[in-house]
Amino acid sequence: MQPKVVYGNAAVEGANRWGWFIGHFITPEDDPRSTEMLEVKWAVHKAGESRTDWAVNNQAATLSILIDGEFRLQFEDREILLSREGDYVLWCAGVPHWWVAESDCTILTVRWPSRPGDSVALPGI
Repeated sequence: MQPKVVYGNAAVEGANRWGWFIGHFITPEDDPRSTEMLEVKWAVHKAGESRTDWAVNNQAATLSILIDGEFRLQFEDREILLSREGDYVLWCAGVPHWWVAESDCTILTVRWPSRPGDSVALPGI
């Protein structure tokens, strides 16, 4: 039987999944955190940490919210710096992007829906 209340620590539970702690990848499947509706990530980045290879989610929209620090996202047509607590950026499926932590920072990211293999690298952009 699925529990009705689950609690824990996002950083600890996402440690072996690059910060992702809710989504299709959680086992067992009867855990309420195992869902194809969305994915949630708690990420703590050191200044200079980055993913500078272009990537895209083919089906999922993404919302990243700054908890603290400064975090830069690069899109094909614009660059967005999240610098104040609560700054966010939302992008639709199919939008190429990469990111860099401008300072030590914490980011909460929600992606929906949660689909295996949806996030892919885009070589050559």
